[in-house]
Amino acid sequence: MTIQSFLSGIAAALALVGAAFAADTPSVAERWEADKSHYFDAAEVDLEELLYIARPVVVFANSPRDPAFIEQLEEIESEIDRLVERDVIVVLDTDPRNRSALREQLRPRGFMLVLIGKDGQVKLRKPLPWTVRELSRSIDKMPMRRREMRENPSGEG
Repeated sequence: MTIQSFLSGIAAALALVGAAFAADTPSVAERWEADKSHYFDAAEVDLEELLYIARPVVVFANSPRDPAFIEQLEEIESEIDRLVERDVIVVLDTDPRNRSALREQLRPRGFMLVLIGKDGQVKLRKPLPWTVRELSRSIDKMPMRRREMRENPSGEG
C-alpha cells in the first residue's frame, strides 16, 4: 500500500464520519422546536430553513457589552413567553468581524433590531431596543399572525 492510497483511504473515512456527524446534528429549526426560548448565533442561522416556521428577531451589536444590546436581551428575557407564543426565534450577532450571512444581508450599523416575518421578509428595523410588548403588537398586526390567531384562538403559533 502506498502512502498516497493510505491517505486517500483516511480522507474517505473522515468524509464518511463527517457526513454521519452532520446527519446526526439537529438543524437550527429542530433545535428551536425543542426549545423555543433558546437564543441562536447568527453564524448558524439560515433564513431559508426557517421559512413559514418561525419569525426571526435578529439583534445586532458591535459588542456583547453594548448597553443597547444588554437592554434588549434583558427585555426579551423578561417576557420570552410572549415571543414563544408568536413563533419567534431570537438570533444574536455581536461580532462584526465575523461576517455572518445575516450581517451581510441586513447590513446593521452598531445596534439594530430586525423583525423578519415567517415569509422571510424584513418587517421592522429599529436602531434602539424595543419592548416585547411593542414587538408583539407589530407581530400581531401581520396577516399571517392574524390567520394563526383565528385558526388557534388560544394564541399559540
